[in-house]
Amino acid sequence: FPHLDIESFEVLTNKVSVGAIRAPGAHNATFAIESHMDMMARELGLDPLAVRLQNAVGKGDEMPSKQAYPSIGLKECLQAAQESDLWKSRGKNGGADRLRLGGQVPPVPPGNGKKRGIGLAVGGWLGGLQPASAYVELNGDGTITVVVGANDITGTNTSFAQIAAEELGVPLDRINVVTGDTKTAPFAGMSAGSKTLFTVGRAVKAAAEDARQQLFAIAAERLEANPDDMESAEGQIRVKGSPDKALPLRRLGGITTGFGALHPPVIGRGAITARAQAPGFTAQIAEVEVDSDTGEVTVLRWFSAQDAGFAINPLSVAGQIQGGTAQGIGIGLWEEMLYDDKGRLLNPGFLDYRMPTAMDVPDIETKIVEVPSDDGPYGARGVGEPSIIAGAAAIANAVEDALGVRVTEAPITPERVLRALGKI
Repeated sequence: FPHLDIESFEVLTNKVSVGAIRAPGAHNATFAIESHMDMMARELGLDPLAVRLQNAVGKGDEMPSKQAYPSIGLKECLQAAQESDLWKSRGKNGGADRLRLGGQVPPVPPGNGKKRGIGLAVGGWLGGLQPASAYVELNGDGTITVVVGANDITGTNTSFAQIAAEELGVPLDRINVVTGDTKTAPFAGMSAGSKTLFTVGRAVKAAAEDARQQLFAIAAERLEANPDDMESAEGQIRVKGSPDKALPLRRLGGITTGFGALHPPVIGRGAITARAQAPGFTAQIAEVEVDSDTGEVTVLRWFSAQDAGFAINPLSVAGQIQGGTAQGIGIGLWEEMLYDDKGRLLNPGFLDYRMPTAMDVPDIETKIVEVPSDDGPYGARGVGEPSIIAGAAAIANAVEDALGVRVTEAPITPERVLRALGKI
């Protein structure tokens, strides 16, 4: 867009104030953007995925701010979606010949008012930035302690341990990660913005590299070798090409921490500043069944492809994708605070505030896309927030595919579906 003008207004009310949740604000805007993408494609008679793929941004393309995108995987996520069984099975109003993973999707009985549709949406999160630091210490028994200040709210401590194990050449079970508080831990910033692994992970990697160089220097002196000729592997520091000339970490721990130790303790320090973001993108496909008599929407299948840059812990990444997708389904179908004309909240508790349960969420097929980021550890980028962004839009697009009408508000409740159909 050659010209961009954004106006914002702050409105103060007595309603419950806003607060941050996963990707705050992003799914709201994406619902509008991705709904319009489908509406334009439908008006032009074009494949909605092909339209997105043709117009997808890539590295070097400008954002509205005139900043250039770094390495991103939006196109690769769309290509993964294009190759999915779910997208290939799409048809008019939910043709009954679609294949479900592991079996056939049962056909819709004629005349029962239920129709099926498939919708696509993409979402992206620029990612947070904040300096970070970490310590990596060698203990007297040869184990390693990683000290960070980031909260382990999503399994990031496991990834920190993996990074330290990789850099020091030790088994993962020899690594212990300690999370300190703001009084004792090295600075990490807040655990938010899909930046914890991207920033603190880099600091852990730098700290492990620092510890490794200290170990190389000590081992080289003991083995009468050049520090540049050392390597770390199998829990040892050894001379390259001479595996018999080696010192186990347990021995190195003893001579750096014991009484009368000949060498100072090994404490690696890592500190980084993050100035360039690592945006993460997702492409998601929803298949829904809509009862045109009641307006009820049921999600049958889901496919989520997301760029993780490099999946240090693939199981954790898949869990992040599935968790965010489930939240996106909730935003798309149920989650809403309802007020009466006096401003009183009508659904203040979980009895009335509907959230998705295991009965509502289908099997979520996940596809981890890996387009390395420019700065993340081993190319990793944040994965926490992109997964929640596209859900409501994907459901809205699937509903139109099923019924031929557009629901322009989320959540897509039975009442709004019936209103779009002109039945109320």
